[in-house]
Amino acid sequence: MGNAQEKPPGSGGGGGRSPQATAGSGTRSRSGGNAEKPQTRRAPGKGAANGTQRENSPAGGQQEQGSPAVDTSYLDAPAGALPPHLAMLKNAGNHLFKHGQFGEALEKYTQAIDGCAEAGIDSPEDLCILYSNRAACFLKDGNSTDCIQDCTKALELQPYSLKPLLRRAMAYESLERYRKAYVDYKTVLQIDTGVQAAHDSVHRITKMLIEQDGPEWRVNLPEIPAVPLSVQQQHRDKPISAEVAQARAARAAQEEANRKDARFTLLKREGNDLVKKGHFQEALEKYSECVALKPDECALYTNRAICLLKLNHFEEARQDCDSALQLEPGNKKAFYRRALAYKGLQDYLSASSDLQEVLQLDPNVREAEEELEVVTNLLRQSLMDSTAHTPRV
Repeated sequence: MGNAQEKPPGSGGGGGRSPQATAGSGTRSRSGGNAEKPQTRRAPGKGAANGTQRENSPAGGQQEQGSPAVDTSYLDAPAGALPPHLAMLKNAGNHLFKHGQFGEALEKYTQAIDGCAEAGIDSPEDLCILYSNRAACFLKDGNSTDCIQDCTKALELQPYSLKPLLRRAMAYESLERYRKAYVDYKTVLQIDTGVQAAHDSVHRITKMLIEQDGPEWRVNLPEIPAVPLSVQQQHRDKPISAEVAQARAARAAQEEANRKDARFTLLKREGNDLVKKGHFQEALEKYSECVALKPDECALYTNRAICLLKLNHFEEARQDCDSALQLEPGNKKAFYRRALAYKGLQDYLSASSDLQEVLQLDPNVREAEEELEVVTNLLRQSLMDSTAHTPRV
């Protein structure tokens, strides 16, 4: 955060604007005077009182000569039709906002707005962005009243601008002015149906208004403006920034992950229920779908191995147990079920080895003890049969 803002009485909890400030000239600085203009560099030799030479940065900070250089290249980025000194203020505000210094960012935007008025600059698009950005600072500082005023000014300059509409809706909602918030959120969704925050807020506010006004809650709503089709098309055709594209990709990836998780949970539950009912072929198919979604979950292979054992597909059951043991080398179920698969394949020696592994991991597994006795007898019988059929030399 930046420096604490003075909050004049009756300003709705916000500082930084005086009630007398006009929309055309922006606002006054927190000290009460006109917003400061960007400071120029000091001449060499005119350092601080302690003798250390400093240079004032265009953003208003100071840097000691000889200290590591701070990257201020962002200050020179293009900023619409703003002249360089006002573009620097806007860029400095953007940088401060991005780093959570909302109070300092507010000051920079205020200076840029006042600078436009002083220079006679009349660029609706640039002024709209400055008011909208300053509104974001007010919103972050909890000053919803001034946020609404700046958003309204921004929308007078550029009607149906998405960010001022969304920020004003949030500010209205924070002040519990739910009907106006609802109207702004619905207007946002006419422009861009992909704004999930607006969808969530409309759903939430609708429930509040139904509780407050009953079934006829829509009667008390202000009129929702119809966004012209040309504006909607213009928004769709507008190239998106790298940040927006990245955010959309991340949101899409998260939504896809959520869908996969929900599908996975449903399939696994259905597979478990089918096993309990003895429907092993159907359960096998459910677990196979689960494996396709999450191939690294050990329990899927041991669960599917049960189905394969019941269906006498012993080699496939062995392979699933191998996969489970690659994921969890000490998994008792995998060793036990692989032993049963080896038993079905009449590889009694391997079955005996896996059962002994189970008992070494947990001596109290009675099923493994009983199965080991059976397998040992089968192995003995197999050896005897082999000897009996071996011709004497």
